[in-house]
Amino acid sequence: MSDLGAMETTEDLLLDGRVRLIQPKTGYRAAVDPVLLAASVPARAGERAVDLGCGAGAVFACLAGRVAGVEVIGVERDPAMADLARRTLDLNGFTGRIETADLTDLPATWEAGRIDHVVANPPYLPADRADPSPDAGRAAAGVEAGADLADWMAAARRCLRHKGTVTVVHRADRLDDILSALSRGFGSVVVFPLFPKAGRDAGRVLVRAVRGGRAPLRLAPGLVLHEADGAYTAAAEAILRGAPLDL
Repeated sequence: MSDLGAMETTEDLLLDGRVRLIQPKTGYRAAVDPVLLAASVPARAGERAVDLGCGAGAVFACLAGRVAGVEVIGVERDPAMADLARRTLDLNGFTGRIETADLTDLPATWEAGRIDHVVANPPYLPADRADPSPDAGRAAAGVEAGADLADWMAAARRCLRHKGTVTVVHRADRLDDILSALSRGFGSVVVFPLFPKAGRDAGRVLVRAVRGGRAPLRLAPGLVLHEADGAYTAAAEAILRGAPLDL
């Protein structure tokens, strides 16, 4: 767990300056993945979205900054990070709340069937495959501890309404684990590869599924993030500035 009293923070801008994010100065800091994840959620004004493991709030802040009128609920087990998420929520004037809780401790009745969308950026590696960072924040964000992908998807399933969506961003080499975790209660799965450059294998994937969905799995064309010189492609740049990402 983080120590809020010892944590130095920065205030950073996302979505071309429309969203302000308070996050740790060192350790895990928001990069591209949370912005792409938030851009891919098909939310509309008046709907409710849960950000599981919200950290400092980059995903829900980008979602609420892009779709006015969305109510966001963050769930974060680290009290210090949950406090940063509350500050981000208040700083931007978004509607919602932050709950300090481990997703595995949420009761079965928690928001049962009341949520339209769930987003998650789970730790990328299981403990038996990871070499954890010595920084506690980076380690917590990158390595599973106490909850695996099946636990994350079970928490999403319990709170989603029928035909509600769950969207995650994750490593491409864990796609089989993601699909296995979605095999109970979800369907209409879309896999959207994120390619670092043209001609390269996908390093990340966005995966969206529908609670109670019945359509077959669809593999989308995906998105190339960088040009050969390392600059963002025009499509990626537009999304980082606030454009939606249609899966």
